Amino acid sequence: MKALALVVIVGILAWSPLPAGAVDDTKVNAATRQVETGAKKIGQGKIGEGVEETAKGIGNTVVEGAKFTGEKFRESGQAAEPQAKSAWTNARDGAVAFGHSVRNFFQRLFTN
Repeated sequence: MKALALVVIVGILAWSPLPAGAVDDTKVNAATRQVETGAKKIGQGKIGEGVEETAKGIGNTVVEGAKFTGEKFRESGQAAEPQAKSAWTNARDGAVAFGHSVRNFFQRLFTN
């Protein structure tokens, strides 16, 4: 029974959002440690306390992981913004160049 509980907890941790970057991930790590502590209590025979702490830790891990993921998305959106402007500028410049070449073609066609 203890082994099954430990496998279930490890499986839940594997599917939880985990940190992967420079954003402050201390709250996510603290929530993950709370799950680990609850799992250890279950292994020591303190099933009621362990399940309660593990459940709270899983909830905290999900909440803090979602906040962390939101921060990462915000950072990546800000990092991509100058590239999007650059891509738009390149597209505009290409359209202007095409317009000039079409104008030059017709000017040469009708002036000679």
